Amino acid sequence: MNAPRFISRRIRFEGKIAVISIAISFLVMILAVAISGGFRKELRKGITAISGDIQLTPPDLNYVGETDPISLEASWMESTAALPGIEAVIPAVYRAGIVRSGDNIHGVLFKGVPDGPDSLGVRVPSRLARMLNLSEGDRLLAYFVGERVKVRNFHVTEVYPSILSGDENLVVFAGLSDMQRLNGWSSDEVSAVEYSLTDKSNAALEDMTNRVGTLVLLSTPQEEEAPLASSAQNKYPSIFSWLDLIDLNVVMILVLMTIVAGFNMISGLLILLFRNISTIGTLKSMGMTDRAISEVFVRVAANLVLKGMLIGNAIALLLCLVQGTTHFIRLNPDNYFVSFVPVHVNPWLIIGADLASFLVILLFLLLPSLFISRVDPAKTVRAQ
Repeated sequence: MNAPRFISRRIRFEGKIAVISIAISFLVMILAVAISGGFRKELRKGITAISGDIQLTPPDLNYVGETDPISLEASWMESTAALPGIEAVIPAVYRAGIVRSGDNIHGVLFKGVPDGPDSLGVRVPSRLARMLNLSEGDRLLAYFVGERVKVRNFHVTEVYPSILSGDENLVVFAGLSDMQRLNGWSSDEVSAVEYSLTDKSNAALEDMTNRVGTLVLLSTPQEEEAPLASSAQNKYPSIFSWLDLIDLNVVMILVLMTIVAGFNMISGLLILLFRNISTIGTLKSMGMTDRAISEVFVRVAANLVLKGMLIGNAIALLLCLVQGTTHFIRLNPDNYFVSFVPVHVNPWLIIGADLASFLVILLFLLLPSLFISRVDPAKTVRAQ
């Protein structure tokens, strides 16, 4: 029989304040991790939709002209698509245009993609829809300036959420074939080839950009100009810096909340020890070692930590579920890039944060247990 485990089950400690403190600490930690993951997921999704994780473009890419397309039959297409870590390869046609709805006009960037609407349909960002008073089913007249002005009468099939703010990010999605016909290109000619990665970390993004760029350069004949590879991190450095700042804040929150929870449990364990000082003396007089007695009370405190952790996790996950479903907490997209507080629950990341914090708190609990070695069983048993 394990004596410390048996005795710890008989000792009762109503540490409600300690449990509440632990629950609040873990609640804040889980919410911080989920919100950080939500921002990263939403912004990366918006960036990937606009330019891909990696983008191959001609050296003199011109959003206005109709020259220098990239051929989808180039020798490097299959080799780059076969690189480990490449999730998808998306051909795209870009063309700057001016859209008009009633008396309202605005400059936008059209992007033709394979999964875009057919038959002159377009998906417009919500920010542009508000500026032009557009809704699904409305007509959208577009002018394209080049060697001659071309006019297309599109219809709005969808209004999608504007993930990235700014006029330069007003991207209107159209069908790839519609944009190829607009430029007078064949079905294998595009403005850019974009790559989506399985690993979207900054290190993987930089490494894969170099690998794709090098492979394209080595595979392109000397008489031809090789397309240039650029990463989303280079195109949107301010957004990635902002995400790194959020991650740093999350780390600080995890450290602070763990320290707060640890010190609360230290005070709780000290109260438990003082209340059971006679029990400690009795156990010592019966021959139990200081280490075994410490294990008894650390087990009691650890059960309180585990209880608070489970309560905090349950409340945090419930709040994440509600926020992820309803988006009831809103944000100003001009400051936060998105219009709501995004949440993304990564089970492994949450389990890792829980486990790390739990172990650190247990280390804190070893400090009050040093008090046990100072207890004199002769005095405590006599006092009892």
